[in-house]
Amino acid sequence: MVEQALSDVMVVDLTWHIAGPYCTKLLADYGAEVIKVEKPGQGDPARRMGPFLGDIPDPEKSGVFLHLNTNKKGITLNLKSATGQKMFKDLVRNADIVVESFRPGVMARLGLDYESLNEIKPQLMMTSISNFGQTGPYRDFKATEIVEYAMGGEMYSTGIAGREPLKLGGNVVQYQAGTVAAVATMGAFIGARYQDISQHVDVSIMETQAGTIDRRMVFLLGYAYGGVLTNRWPPPRESVKMMFLPAGVYPCKDGFVNVLSLPHWWPRYIEALGVPELREDRFQNLYNMELTEEFDAIWYSWLADHTKDEVFEIFRRHQLAAAPVSTPMDVLANAHLKDRQYFQEIEHPVAGRLVYPGVPFNMSETPAQDRRPAPLLGEHNEEIYSKILGYKEDDLIRLKERGVI
Repeated sequence: MVEQALSDVMVVDLTWHIAGPYCTKLLADYGAEVIKVEKPGQGDPARRMGPFLGDIPDPEKSGVFLHLNTNKKGITLNLKSATGQKMFKDLVRNADIVVESFRPGVMARLGLDYESLNEIKPQLMMTSISNFGQTGPYRDFKATEIVEYAMGGEMYSTGIAGREPLKLGGNVVQYQAGTVAAVATMGAFIGARYQDISQHVDVSIMETQAGTIDRRMVFLLGYAYGGVLTNRWPPPRESVKMMFLPAGVYPCKDGFVNVLSLPHWWPRYIEALGVPELREDRFQNLYNMELTEEFDAIWYSWLADHTKDEVFEIFRRHQLAAAPVSTPMDVLANAHLKDRQYFQEIEHPVAGRLVYPGVPFNMSETPAQDRRPAPLLGEHNEEIYSKILGYKEDDLIRLKERGVI
């Protein structure tokens, strides 16, 4: 079997919630042996985040946890106990990378900070992911997704023009921070392995927003070089209101389509819509806003007779910019994604067989790892503690009784 790109890399994962686990998930998907360390009896708080299979809360059926922890092995360990700290250090001696997402200062109080771990494993590299970074006046502040989105400056550019800023839905901030952390981790790992440079990577979730390319970067540059403040963009049709051409999201027979228009495409629109009235001379002046209502009547009527896939196909043939607005069901059924085998089914011992998103990129010679389900809480205690650290079955029983694992 062909080895994966990171099959000789061992990662100890002390992350929870979303940003950190997504970082280590990316490493696991490409072959790294990622050992996820969770608190005995409780585990990662993401186990209590919905959606849940069947809408019934269960720590082994959280969709968020199942997705973020595929291909990882899971152990439980009480890091507040002296024995747990010793066991963790023994585990680190066998590792290449440690990734943690505790609040700044927690690892130091446990005696497991970068300096302490680097003494026992000189080539170890460590990544710390936190809300505001390991230094600075905000380092001890707590934060949520909306706080990081707002303080990073991103929220000022989103929302309705002329109204208050709004946060876009979902946990995009966390996933983006996890992606940045994974890239930074691999950069530092290459330095550790090939240049003998061990280092501590400090990832601030707020800073991943302050410099994000998602709208924010262009506005930061605009302000830095021209003193131009961010404006919330108006709806597309409003931004081209000097013409009656369609632009934006519109309803059609079975959903919505997203359309972009340019003046020199007007002859293509006439052919695509096939409406005789649009060939009349009066419709050749695209800047005659008195025709807006009349055109809209034709446009909306045409859309109501066509499905989003039909609109997509017609516009594609006429070289017009349009795309269906896909529902989650549409994405799962997408023929292109099916052809590339993007979605994969994974059998979980408790949650059962479910469909999961695939990896973000493919490599020709070192393919992504075959998908394994997220670990049950403490599922790999015996394997890791026995095979790697040499503990016997009686030792593990005693450690469990004492609340260490």
